[in-house]
Amino acid sequence: MKCSCGREAIYYRRYEGRFYCENCLSKQIEKTFKQTIGKYHLLDKKDHVIVAVSGGKDSGSLLYLMSKVFGEVRTIKISALIIDEGIKNYRTVGIKKAKELCTDLNIPLHIASFKEEFGKTMDKITKKTDNPCTFCGVFKRYLLNKKTRELGGTKLAVGHNLNDEAESIMMNLIRGDLTRFERLGPKPGLIRNEKFIPRIKPLIKVPEKELMLFAMVNKIPFFKSRCPYSYNNVRRDVMNIINELEEKYPSTKKQIVGFYNSIMKKMKIETGGKLKFCKLCGEPTTQEICKACEFKNLISKF
Repeated sequence: MKCSCGREAIYYRRYEGRFYCENCLSKQIEKTFKQTIGKYHLLDKKDHVIVAVSGGKDSGSLLYLMSKVFGEVRTIKISALIIDEGIKNYRTVGIKKAKELCTDLNIPLHIASFKEEFGKTMDKITKKTDNPCTFCGVFKRYLLNKKTRELGGTKLAVGHNLNDEAESIMMNLIRGDLTRFERLGPKPGLIRNEKFIPRIKPLIKVPEKELMLFAMVNKIPFFKSRCPYSYNNVRRDVMNIINELEEKYPSTKKQIVGFYNSIMKKMKIETGGKLKFCKLCGEPTTQEICKACEFKNLISKF
């Protein structure tokens, strides 16, 4: 089949009923990236953006686009940060791919590790718990915020795509978790504090499949493996359900995210809890002791 420009198509966007060639698909994704940043005011002129990378296609595409679109803007600084959870033969490959990309783009890469910060790797933690994703998620969010602040970052850009956002919306709806539900969107977070680094999601409107093609077309180094410890969690189950619905009803993911954005404009959600600072580490929390320190105490007994 042919793209509307006359070139050979590589992708069929079902919800549009339109074929795209390599060039037109790349341009469309870049356009969506720019529109998302503009519409939601994700960047300011003097930002130092720390891009959270993993060695995967999503964060690699995000870093590539940030460099291409803003790399020549003198007032905007771009750096990359990867978290080494300590997962043998998984994160080691991710770090290698992230280093390749950062070298190609001439962007500094910083590495922060669970072992250095918390005293244990995920390989060791996993042997002692049935729910490693909970520990990993808490530690990773904590470390991303802390290290971004220490690096002088003003924004933390993450490579969440349309699929990720739709899954997060449905997960929190199933759990009835209003607190986390309100933290979604392209620029999540209702609490403003100098210790909280604002997160931005410039790829929130791009489907995962399109980002895979974008990375391949633009020769972005990445690896495809999933975390070996993510085999049994709610997100994986929700992902499978949404993918089945998308197959039967194209644009399901777009509709879920669009519906979320619409209701958030009309709802005023009361934030739970007052902002405090952890008595042990000084990081922002709503409790006396933050979840990361609570978990750090637990794993010290492993």
